[in-house]
Amino acid sequence: MIPAKDESTRIAATVRAARAIPHVDLVVVVDDGSADDTQHIARAAGAVVVRHSVNRGKASAMETGASVVAMRDAPDGPRRLLLFLDADLGETAVGVAPLVDAVLAGTADCAIAVLPPQPGAGGRGIVVGKARRAIARATGWLPTQPLSGQRCLTREAFEAAVPLAAGWGVETGMTIDLLVQGFTLVEVPCDLRHRASSNDLGGQLHRAAQYRDVMLAAAVRRARGVRVGTRQLGDRPTEQAPGRPYRAVATG
Repeated sequence: MIPAKDESTRIAATVRAARAIPHVDLVVVVDDGSADDTQHIARAAGAVVVRHSVNRGKASAMETGASVVAMRDAPDGPRRLLLFLDADLGETAVGVAPLVDAVLAGTADCAIAVLPPQPGAGGRGIVVGKARRAIARATGWLPTQPLSGQRCLTREAFEAAVPLAAGWGVETGMTIDLLVQGFTLVEVPCDLRHRASSNDLGGQLHRAAQYRDVMLAAAVRRARGVRVGTRQLGDRPTEQAPGRPYRAVATG
């Protein structure tokens, strides 16, 4: 499932790459109020396209896409996994295949891509650090890339995380909500490239919006007491080994 806004230059390559991922038999693009030809280009590339007439934000696009997938599941068959991809991955989107493998194998309920360093990235890690600390305070887990939007998860996990946190806080909120409810998460290295935000004014405004939304997602959960009790946490030093699935709630 690919949320997209004004991605006419990259969406076709992303859709084609997504269709080439093993086990993927349906690619849904949610055009979130684009002013360009994103919807038409995505449809021509082979995606099922649904459009928001106005921009509603990433969380709303993800929820819409999940609903479309649900409507296309076979009535008497298993429910599809949900694989979320950023629209600007282009041909590298095929590199998320290990996420699908991890969830299909039962390694985790949600697999999150860890991307290599991105050329041209202008941030200083402030937003990432804020998200990491918020997740760690609530669940005991210190993820490597808490803002990664490339995620594969079971339908049960997704439904447990709904309603999603608004704006750029969606990944932080989802991670906290899933771990608090006892789902297992794992980070998986994936060879992906996307359009990194630069250090110009546009990039700085983007990171400011990210910081605001991450803080809001964390604050809302803190106010509601959404966190794992200290005595419920598992063996964190062991479970946080790189690449090892993490489940915040102890099972034994």
